[in-house]
Amino acid sequence: MVLYLRRRACYAFKLGGNVMRKNRLSVVVVVIVVFLIGSFFVEKQESAKEKLPTVGVLQFVSHPALDQIYKGIQAGLKEKGYEDGKNMTIAFQNGQADQSKLATMSQQLVQEKKSDVLIGIATPAAQALANTTTEIPIVLGAITDPVSAGLVKDNQKPGGNITGVSDKSPVDAQFDLVTEILPKSKKVGILYASSEENSKYQVEEAKNVAEKKGLSVKTYAVPSSNEIAQTVQVMTSEVDFIYIPTDNTIANAMQTVVNEADKTKTPIIPSVDTMVEQGGLATVGINQFDLGVQTGKMAADILSGEAKPATTAIYTFKTGDIIVNQRQADKLGVSIPEKIKSKAKIVD
Repeated sequence: MVLYLRRRACYAFKLGGNVMRKNRLSVVVVVIVVFLIGSFFVEKQESAKEKLPTVGVLQFVSHPALDQIYKGIQAGLKEKGYEDGKNMTIAFQNGQADQSKLATMSQQLVQEKKSDVLIGIATPAAQALANTTTEIPIVLGAITDPVSAGLVKDNQKPGGNITGVSDKSPVDAQFDLVTEILPKSKKVGILYASSEENSKYQVEEAKNVAEKKGLSVKTYAVPSSNEIAQTVQVMTSEVDFIYIPTDNTIANAMQTVVNEADKTKTPIIPSVDTMVEQGGLATVGINQFDLGVQTGKMAADILSGEAKPATTAIYTFKTGDIIVNQRQADKLGVSIPEKIKSKAKIVD
């Protein structure tokens, strides 16, 4: 009897061991399956992240006009269904007016960020991108004349990997405004940076328009921002008002220009709305935010495959807004006609 019980106990022990081993094996199998399933979904999520399209944005320098364009670009992309961090990624770089940085950042946006579409805000940034790639689509933001800047062959049929939005100012309308608000002015000084290709083109156009309207014109080129204050001091003793084309170097130093011009109550007619807000008297200009929105929309169309740079014409605004700085007008003793004020955006 004792022997029988011992045998049954041994049998039960062996049976229990087998069950325990089977249970442990089942647990191990379940753990492995869960791990594999989890890894599969993690890889899918990582893969999905990697597949998010990237828009690389290179901005030439920080100043209100270009900053507004960048905000507009984000809004334009969103309007077309692309939102940063959700279904696309914006890789933003700012060269802060340093040519060597622009070149390095262009390389980063192309090689490291692997951008699907590139946007250049202002001519130097766009040129840096164009020098880096001839394959990735490039959308121009705020380039006055892409042809003279060497970026496209033709504004209507760009023919390469570049298209975009021009910030060409309505110069005729700007000088018509001058005749209305500064009727006694006879001499205009055009202030611009000699280093900016777009500015040279605009200066010639502004000079021709001003002379046709009976004004005498003198141009003042500055090689860098260091000479702006001294140049404006000279200008204020020689001209009745200062005209500034769409020029990033001057825009970046607008406060210096205003400070010097205010000393002699010399009016400033800039080409950009944000520069009126900074102390310019008035202008007929393109809203910089709206310019950015159009740029963002064009980038979105290229990203989605709806458009191709080679066959997409450069977008040019047909009209501009009248912007008047009433506080500056009061400071300078300039009376703005009611017919102008009724149509203008009044800023302080």
